[in-house]
Amino acid sequence: MNAVLRASALFLLLSFTVQLADARTRADCEKEFPPRRGQAGKDVIWWPTQDGLVSRMLKMAKVTPNDLVYDLGAGDGRIAITAAKQFGARAIGIEYEEPLVLLGRCLAEAAGVADRVEMKKGDIFQSDFSDATVVTLYLLQELNLRLRPTLLDMKPGTRVLSHDFTMDDWEPDDRVAAEFGEAYLWIVPAKVAGTWTFRGPRTDGEFTVNLEQTFQRLRGSAGGTPLEHTKLRGSQIEFAFGKTRVVGEVENDRIQATVTRDGKTSAYVGSRTAPL
Repeated sequence: MNAVLRASALFLLLSFTVQLADARTRADCEKEFPPRRGQAGKDVIWWPTQDGLVSRMLKMAKVTPNDLVYDLGAGDGRIAITAAKQFGARAIGIEYEEPLVLLGRCLAEAAGVADRVEMKKGDIFQSDFSDATVVTLYLLQELNLRLRPTLLDMKPGTRVLSHDFTMDDWEPDDRVAAEFGEAYLWIVPAKVAGTWTFRGPRTDGEFTVNLEQTFQRLRGSAGGTPLEHTKLRGSQIEFAFGKTRVVGEVENDRIQATVTRDGKTSAYVGSRTAPL
């Protein structure tokens, strides 16, 4: 081995040794920024969600590397870190208490996901998380209800997860019970209330539907016939009346739909002509 190669090898070895020496473990982080379960915060005490339930929550929401997860009231960042480490997602934790923010940053580094996890100091009621595809919460129910209008204004299909606490009369789309508590999942529904006119390839096939909405629950009528088999999950909508079945995707005041009538299926476009 010539001198240049020996020098290069020695440099790499020394660099690797320094990196190992500088690498912090979870124990190092907790020693430097000691957490206290039950410590008081701005709105709630800090009590972390157990790791097993964190994983089950994120699985229930079907988190993928394409997701951006926001954890509101992130504590030590364990939900954000798990979303990145186990599911490959990008994640942002918003936490009011500075010591917990610093602990979360250290733990993300120790877990090797500092490039995909950001811990921010902030007030969740004054923070912008509108770009989230998944939002996680472990707050009190009254805080969930304060956040509820903001959550319902998010992009249809956004998944909202809460540990133990519900959203009052906004019923969850799914739930799971585990050893350390319950978790709830909501899919933010599109806003579809109003009068819709559906037009297809034939002018004589036009029909009008009146939709009433309570969160993801739908009711309504078409030409005086009550709707049946209604379903709204995010931007995906389904309903039927008589011998007509409609399956579509909502985008603001339009529904791109597939309509099956008398055994024949055609592409239709629904336009909202009046809000309710």
